[in-house]
Amino acid sequence: MAVQRTATFLFSILAVGLVIEASWVPLKAELAQLLLERAWFKVQQGASDAPPWPWADTQPVGTLEVPHLGIRQILLDGTSGRNLAFGPTVVTHQASAGSSSAMPRDIIVSGHRDTHFSFLRNLKFGDRIVIDSAQGSRTFSVSEIDIVDSRVQELVIEPDINRLSLVTCYPFDALTPGGPLRYVVTAEPAKPPR
Repeated sequence: MAVQRTATFLFSILAVGLVIEASWVPLKAELAQLLLERAWFKVQQGASDAPPWPWADTQPVGTLEVPHLGIRQILLDGTSGRNLAFGPTVVTHQASAGSSSAMPRDIIVSGHRDTHFSFLRNLKFGDRIVIDSAQGSRTFSVSEIDIVDSRVQELVIEPDINRLSLVTCYPFDALTPGGPLRYVVTAEPAKPPR
């Protein structure tokens, strides 16, 4: 009887530990967005350096919104794996020397398929995506959805093209991370409503 109770206790501890571990990444992603929101507010007020927490090596450079899905996320500068854990990152972001951050014309944003960019599977052709930055707001319309193999095809940044590309790993429900397939949503500047 004592062995059975001990085994039950140990399995209960193990189960609680597994639940906490599974919840950590989504919980960290949500908490980070709250802290990033506060830092983005400071950037909008004119702060040139607004790290979301004291040891952060990134800062917000804009927001991404998909109004009909109720999505609003802070975009981060820099594409390190560490930054991706906290939010979507602008791959093509370049800071202008001596001025506020400038969002390029050809924007590539990457995010994790199981947290911030899980909504990409719900995007359809024609859906509106709004990017806000220190330079203003730009509205795009989904024009293409592709699945590409990163081993044979890469995204090319074309500074003269005005477009938005959202990139995440694929498939969305893969059991192991880091496969070669990428889900790419391309959006062109939206035409004004009639």
